[in-house]
Amino acid sequence: MLGGCSVFSQSSLNQFLKPSDTLHKKRRTTVFASEVGVLGGTLIGLNQLWYKDYPKSHFHFINDNEEWLQMDKVGHMYSSYHLGRIGAEALAWSGASEKQQILYGATLGLGFLTVVEMFDGFSQEWGASSGDMLANFSGTALYVSQQLLWKEQRITPKFSFHRTHYASLRPKTLGDGLQEEILKDYNGQTYWLSFNINSFVKTKCIPNWLNVAIGYGGEGMLYGTNLEAIKNNYTQITSRQLYLSLDVNLTKIETKSPFFKTIFSVFNTIKIPAPTLQIVGFDGFKTHLVYF
Repeated sequence: MLGGCSVFSQSSLNQFLKPSDTLHKKRRTTVFASEVGVLGGTLIGLNQLWYKDYPKSHFHFINDNEEWLQMDKVGHMYSSYHLGRIGAEALAWSGASEKQQILYGATLGLGFLTVVEMFDGFSQEWGASSGDMLANFSGTALYVSQQLLWKEQRITPKFSFHRTHYASLRPKTLGDGLQEEILKDYNGQTYWLSFNINSFVKTKCIPNWLNVAIGYGGEGMLYGTNLEAIKNNYTQITSRQLYLSLDVNLTKIETKSPFFKTIFSVFNTIKIPAPTLQIVGFDGFKTHLVYF
């Protein structure tokens, strides 16, 4: 009996997750209502937890483009891309047209992060950043341009993280504990552009799910800039990191299960640990058997 219930439950879940072939108005309404509820609630919570205790000001811009070796800007691009991708895929699930997916789905990340940037702009503590806004637009443009050009995502931004000793030296800024460090410690973050080989080469010799990825990271950052570090009586030596690695495009793994397709789509935001070649400035190369 329990086995029968389990099969029925899994079948019902797969039926629910299966994208509609035609426009399903109730599903589309559910998508829009869910986005308004989740993102609206997130903005309200962000305002209460992050901005509430800081004085307001007139709307203003700041120039933070030299900070953190631009790791924060790459993070904005990554976030905008994947929020837009989720928005577009949610509308595809409802059977909405490709035009609606692009207009109302793919722009989700850009819209949400623009509101966050406005919060920054009205806060005396921070300020809106033209660099952030450009990065947000770049993430949305990366998704939309691929859909218009290829009708598929051949190049996917991805993320990986490893813990560093820098966070323990300045935990309030770089994070106290793993969860905070993943978000705040730029020294341990790596952002990737993962290219699906067969989408470009079209060969039977290479599995459809195999990707090659180019990564970017930074190291040596306790403060946003070297000048800020000096003002705090600290001398930091920062360096940019470039990587070349293999990766897996989980969405290219063949399955008929809508459940597994959804799971693969969610986790396709993360770079799979793999052998990696690191470019070390003018000193040559460094190899990693497995790099996170």
